[in-house]
Amino acid sequence: MTSWLPIPDDSDFSLCNLPYGVFSTVDDSPRIGVAIGDHVVDLKALANDHIFDDFGFDTECLQNPTLNAYAALGRGVHGRVRSRLQDLLVLETKLGSELRDNANRRKRCLVPMKSITMHMPVAVGNFTDGFVGLYHAENMYRGKLIPSFWDAPTAYQGRASSVVVSGTPIHRPRGQTRVNGKAISGHCQKLDFEVEFAAIVGQGNNFGDAIDVDQADDHIFGYVLLNDWSARDFQQSEFGPFTCKNFATSISPWVVPFEALEPFRVPPTKADRPLPDYLVQKKLKSAYDIPIQATLEVAGQKYQMSRCNTKHVVFSFAQIIAHHTRGGCPLVPGDIIATGTMSGPSRPEFGCFMELSRVGTEAYGMESVDDTGLKISRTYLEDGDVVEFTCQLRSPDGTGRIGFGACRGEVLPGK
Repeated sequence: MTSWLPIPDDSDFSLCNLPYGVFSTVDDSPRIGVAIGDHVVDLKALANDHIFDDFGFDTECLQNPTLNAYAALGRGVHGRVRSRLQDLLVLETKLGSELRDNANRRKRCLVPMKSITMHMPVAVGNFTDGFVGLYHAENMYRGKLIPSFWDAPTAYQGRASSVVVSGTPIHRPRGQTRVNGKAISGHCQKLDFEVEFAAIVGQGNNFGDAIDVDQADDHIFGYVLLNDWSARDFQQSEFGPFTCKNFATSISPWVVPFEALEPFRVPPTKADRPLPDYLVQKKLKSAYDIPIQATLEVAGQKYQMSRCNTKHVVFSFAQIIAHHTRGGCPLVPGDIIATGTMSGPSRPEFGCFMELSRVGTEAYGMESVDDTGLKISRTYLEDGDVVEFTCQLRSPDGTGRIGFGACRGEVLPGK
């Protein structure tokens, strides 16, 4: 597909992507948009022009400052909206002229990316953070995985209120750790990042009802990159994740739709092992092969931290959802379900400093990403460090790239 709208070769936002986000401009409040090249398609403006009136859903949801109500409409509606947007933007279609050749509509509906501010795409009801990455688990438990790791997805319930959009600064948290057996209160000294991938729930389920594993994908609206900031010194003194995880979680600003990632399906790691019936999927390729690059920016210079990949999971999102709801737990639109740290088999593929620095015992050296020869080392994050996750996939037909925008956050001193 070729668009009449110029799309830079290195743009995350080709016609094969069309991710959703919530943006604002200086003269208008937050509303829903779709990224294309260096522009955002304003869905509120298109709805006001009755572009989607023939689809049979209430377009008032496109006027909202979050994606929750639209996400809840289901994949059938989302697919038709996506097709309509592609028709409006593709060079060869007749419908494309309704936007391309209408200067007034173009001005109202196409907003330059450089003039916008991004906001949280959804109001997060619940945040579930998984522990389904094989190599992260092996590194955490030194290869001695308990049998239940293979039998069902493991996760903890995170704090939805501290999930923030990319670009939000992160203050070094206060908390408690133990020194020489004594509880000590103070600022975190072992602040860490975690490279993760996450699904955003579209349609939920009723209280008491389970979601079948083969229907679970239908409950996913789209995907984001996620940084689960972690206070490792607090974590060492807590029985379970609490203050070590509840202070901040960053997500990328754009929600990549289900359809855009279908070509990158792969089976989960060791998918042929025996599983309980309710976790056995008919779709063998239920995970994703998506590379994620993590960089550290210090004084304006970027350094390569790690190169991770989402394919190293032992359970898919569908399996996590099936297990999550097995006892009747209700999911709601806007819920976030994450994978946990996406480490790979070698050190340059580890997804957090706890692994990269061997639990803080060995500073990890990094080289600049622009081949300037500059080097830096870290055991954990320092004030002023900027952590950024990015991903760029080439579309199967080679016509463009698919990305999420940057998941970025700067570490500020503690309050």
